[in-house]
Amino acid sequence: MSLFKRKKPWVELQHEEEFIPKNYSEAGVDTGAKLEDELVGNVDLERIHNATKLMSLDDILDWLDQHQEEFDASTFIVNTDDGNALDTLMGHHPRLIINKLGLTRIRHLNTFLNKANETMVDGGYLWCHSRTSGLKKQIILLSHPGLIGKVLYLFHYGWHRVCARMKITRWFYMWMTKGKNRCYSRVELLGRMYRAGFEVVDERFHRGEYFILGQKFRKPIWDDDPSYGALVKLNRVGYKGHMIGVYKFRTMYPYSEYLQPYILEHEGLQKGGKFAHDYRVNYWGHKLRSSWLDELPMFINILKGQMKLVGVRPLSRQYFGLYTPEMQDLHVSVKPGLLPPFYYDEKTPETLEDVQASERRYIEAYHKRPFATDWRYFWGTIGNILFKHKRSH
Repeated sequence: MSLFKRKKPWVELQHEEEFIPKNYSEAGVDTGAKLEDELVGNVDLERIHNATKLMSLDDILDWLDQHQEEFDASTFIVNTDDGNALDTLMGHHPRLIINKLGLTRIRHLNTFLNKANETMVDGGYLWCHSRTSGLKKQIILLSHPGLIGKVLYLFHYGWHRVCARMKITRWFYMWMTKGKNRCYSRVELLGRMYRAGFEVVDERFHRGEYFILGQKFRKPIWDDDPSYGALVKLNRVGYKGHMIGVYKFRTMYPYSEYLQPYILEHEGLQKGGKFAHDYRVNYWGHKLRSSWLDELPMFINILKGQMKLVGVRPLSRQYFGLYTPEMQDLHVSVKPGLLPPFYYDEKTPETLEDVQASERRYIEAYHKRPFATDWRYFWGTIGNILFKHKRSH
């Protein structure tokens, strides 16, 4: 079923001026979810995927127009930039929603994704597409020679990535653009999908466009406040299991916090127990982490009495859930700290089990002699940082 009048997709650089990079991809896409690995159980989705996966975006939209009358009544093809327009689908119980309009064109994207979730049956699918900020950068640089391309991209970055996010300029950006033609990274799009209650079951780049397919697996989140700022406040498990807001300088793309299940499933854990190949960390984030500067705002939590200088890492709910029940109880029996125990250890933990063993040694020693243990761990950690070059990664 088709809803709303189709509009021709519009991009900043007209097609005749574009140089689409061949075989373009981004970190994590190749190891990410693929529809071929899933048990779909939706005939229309399988047919559309098999027929269009090698087509350009324009050809896909034309194909959908030609075949839309052949689809099941539970398949809805929409073309709207208004998330509230999906309220018309309430009661129709969609099993598949296909959005022709690119995600960057939608003014209230979170509303659109959340409404799509609320209208469809459990296990329903949402298929959509966009141009990512990384792909836009490559197109601009390839479409204009040398210095011209770099200057144009600098203006593009300043307008869509800086002015769009700074509180002092964001109102002007939204007034000028009406909230359309935004610029999102692939990580942010994935994070927004998970926030809206969609598990990503397929993602791919093809012929100048990013295609993403989500399957409803829970209700959407409406009541949080995702941050775009340089200073972020992350929900972490604190003392006695109470949730606290931990302050850090941003090192990841926006909406990265919602993406932990996807990273864990498709990338796993690396040496030291952290997520492997964590492409959520941006360029400046790697610089900040290597110098420990991203951790400095945690002193706010220390001053508020929520943390101390030495202690176990404040963990997200997702990561905390990986601990054994016994270690979960031990972990919340002490305040979390800025300097975690494994930076004191002679050998860096290589697995999650190693990390838990390191924390166990610290916690058991701390319960016996609190001050002496923190004093010893503090100076041991400082020595490892200064002379053995241990860093936050």
